[in-house]
Amino acid sequence: MMLYPSIDKLNEKVPSSYSLIILASKRAHEMQEMKNYHLDSYESVKPVGKALEEVVSGDLTIKE
Repeated sequence: MMLYPSIDKLNEKVPSSYSLIILASKRAHEMQEMKNYHLDSYESVKPVGKALEEVVSGDLTIKE
């Protein structure tokens, strides 16, 4: 079973695993509350997976 998105691609976008977890968690809560989505289609069913897909696509980044 392959996981999508892969951890290698995620680490290219956000090098810190801790930051990645916080980013995906906050975005997942936002998706559940406001029902707004950045991508047209997702492979994942769960909000955290959808948030991670947004990270890989470049639509979700960390503010410096």
